[in-house]
Amino acid sequence: MTTTLRPAEPLRQHPDGTRSRRYQVCVNSRPVGEIRLGTSPVLGDTVARVDELRIAEADRRRGRGTIAALAAEEVARGWGCRQIETVVPVAAADSALRLFDALGYTLRNRGMEKRLDAGPPALPPDILERPMTEDEFTAWRAREHERHARAWAERGVPEAAARARAGDDQARLLPHGLATEGMLLSVLERAGTRVGTLWLALREDTAYVYDVRTDAAERGRGYGRALMLLAERQALAAGRPLIGLNVFAGNTPAERLYESLGYETVTYSLSKPLL
Repeated sequence: MTTTLRPAEPLRQHPDGTRSRRYQVCVNSRPVGEIRLGTSPVLGDTVARVDELRIAEADRRRGRGTIAALAAEEVARGWGCRQIETVVPVAAADSALRLFDALGYTLRNRGMEKRLDAGPPALPPDILERPMTEDEFTAWRAREHERHARAWAERGVPEAAARARAGDDQARLLPHGLATEGMLLSVLERAGTRVGTLWLALREDTAYVYDVRTDAAERGRGYGRALMLLAERQALAAGRPLIGLNVFAGNTPAERLYESLGYETVTYSLSKPLL
């Protein structure tokens, strides 16, 4: 039996510059599922995305999904893509992670969330928080751009694309700097000395930790936990009972911290170079 992809719609060009197309997965011309392939709205048209892969229950466990994903890689190469990525929700993680692992995808990062059911946690008694100043924001923004670009470059994103993403993200998320609505940038202090910074976004019904950073000279003293407790306090004060974040694979200290605080994985982001 031959498994192939058959276009189910014309190639779509979207206003954000991405493209996408939906395909039927067919066995001897018989439809058995669908796959939707697109390009990344963040990393540009050299990075493809498997946005959806579905095989009918009766045709599962026969290699249909594997062949469909490989065929999608060939389509992506034809688009000029050099990398392909996908996001796997935790509900489908067991089978999907096995499939993409067998195809050579590697874990890039995890999305995590925590439901804030209890009251606001107390900060350590000698810790104070305050809003970031304009001068601090200017220096922080430069450091954050460099760190963000380096993090993506270390995970296989071309350096130019990584730097472009870092710049675009800041322009999109902080168009008015400290005055950007819904963005809280805070400094944590102990005895008058800055020990860390927090960037928390207030979304419609959730909060999101974009960056939590302990100053280099102050690491290993529990300030990362204090910053995360501050994030919970700010989220609850703003009426957001759910808080989320992203953690890159291999950042073991951060993963352990978030898990110890009750965060649970909700998505896995995977990627693979297209040679």
